[in-house]
Amino acid sequence: MSNKNIDWSKLDFSYIKTDKRYVSDFKNGAWDEGRLTEDANVVINECAGVLQYAQTVFEGLKAYRTQDGRIVTFRPDLNAKRMEESAKRLQMPIFPENRFIDAVEQVVAANADFVPPYGSGATMYLRPYLFGTNPVIGVKPADEYQFRVFATPVGPYFKGGAKPITLRVCDFDRAAPHGTGHIKAGLNYAMSMYAIVDAHNQGYDENMYLDSATRTKVEETGGANFIFITKDGKLVTPKSNTILPSVTRRSLCYVAKEYLGMDVEEREVFLEELKDFAECGLCGTAAVISPVGKIVDHGKEIALPSGMESFGPITKKLYDTLTGIQMGRLEAPEGWIHEIKV
Repeated sequence: MSNKNIDWSKLDFSYIKTDKRYVSDFKNGAWDEGRLTEDANVVINECAGVLQYAQTVFEGLKAYRTQDGRIVTFRPDLNAKRMEESAKRLQMPIFPENRFIDAVEQVVAANADFVPPYGSGATMYLRPYLFGTNPVIGVKPADEYQFRVFATPVGPYFKGGAKPITLRVCDFDRAAPHGTGHIKAGLNYAMSMYAIVDAHNQGYDENMYLDSATRTKVEETGGANFIFITKDGKLVTPKSNTILPSVTRRSLCYVAKEYLGMDVEEREVFLEELKDFAECGLCGTAAVISPVGKIVDHGKEIALPSGMESFGPITKKLYDTLTGIQMGRLEAPEGWIHEIKV
């Protein structure tokens, strides 16, 4: 049990400095052995590749206290594999999967007192990231890199918890150019900041991004994937080679099929279909599922008939089942739960 003097119930999704973080440096073609440090500051050259050309990738995952008091993470191997693909796309050295998981284990164990209690509604968010550190003035990959992992306790990603959110259909492109939407890269998120601030200023919680080629197919939001529930109880999720391969979305599709006996379709989802769905949710590591109550398409409101006050009945079952697995209330599929020894 944590002995930190934190009011877990009042946490929002913001940074709190914890005791230790993991650091490993890549120089002369190899990673060093890595280390834990109390220093939360990163000191790099003014001309570092990450500052000049945004050569950086990152991941996000969580640590939880289970009902029986263990500390676990959820499918960290998939985060390691996704970071590997992201690193390849930005011409960065791969941080090996076994070392990625070891770094996560070290950071969680060193900050175990910051893992919120079971049932508090809060979790520990983990941020592994990788960036170019040496001076680079021409457009080319850096020669030296740093891999880091830090932890911070967090509350709900969206204010209001399970209160349905309102989306607008966005005219801006979702991600950086050249089809990099399928990686976790800092440039992608920087490209979406103008759009999300503009949405907030107009009273919306998030943007619904469409495919950039035709503007007719649903893709994702700035920080989450979509799941839709049809009126006959089928889970539908958009298929596109430019959206992030979400660990949470993949897990929800498995849960829907194997735990709840639902039909699952990954296919193109057209904007004109939205009025025909019964429920809609945003899914990702930070929020698991956030129910969508309304989508506004250039002044035209599309209200979801189920879940206008909270979760729809099926998204609630999906949420309860996946969080039950994560928190140890339900038996997990093999390999999904990675226990941290403290």
